Amino acid sequence: MKIIGHRGARGLAPENTIAGLKKGLEHKVDEVEFDLRVTKDGVVVLHHDRDLVDPNGKRLSIAGHTYRELQAHKPDLPTLSQALDALKNTVPLYIEVKPGEPAAPIITALQTALENGWRAEDFRLASFSFPLLQAFHAALPDIELIVNERWSGVRGTFRARKLGTKRLSIYYLWLWSGFIKATSRRGYKLSTYPMNNPVKARRWERSGLYAAITDYPDRFERKTTR
Repeated sequence: MKIIGHRGARGLAPENTIAGLKKGLEHKVDEVEFDLRVTKDGVVVLHHDRDLVDPNGKRLSIAGHTYRELQAHKPDLPTLSQALDALKNTVPLYIEVKPGEPAAPIITALQTALENGWRAEDFRLASFSFPLLQAFHAALPDIELIVNERWSGVRGTFRARKLGTKRLSIYYLWLWSGFIKATSRRGYKLSTYPMNNPVKARRWERSGLYAAITDYPDRFERKTTR
């Protein structure tokens, strides 16, 4: 079973920051996951919510403000370019693009990365948005896609078939061993999020769970035997 750091390692460090991503790497994750949004001036940044809330409680929409304006309120708000610089030659990057975000700036940023030494196999592109996944499949056909799904295995596997991918990610509260086993037998690589219980994860691993996306990768860190 693979261990994927959720938003870096959000239980151990600020989520979707360079520090958070590096914290995930410290605990030897197999992949590191983070979220993308696009600012008013077209900068691709790491952030989960539509709005940024600064330490004083001021709320600013990511899409409604420039990167410089947002960074003034959150100095550790990283761009995708900065994240790639920090993570190069480490582990594959599980990149979740939030629904409603424009595909074009993200496609351009990834095409630039591919032209500058990154490989298609260094990336996985995930989304809950089927149209976004279709756009990525058309523009970046060599990058593996992940269908994110909250609860419907039927919808998730249907979308995966349409996109020609075997990667599927479903919210942990909607999973059970029988479904995991059946999905695995059909050749799907099923991840679940956020999985912070290593005992349950290992039990599901025996049913065929492919990966646990966790806030606490330290709980899953493999111990070296002497």
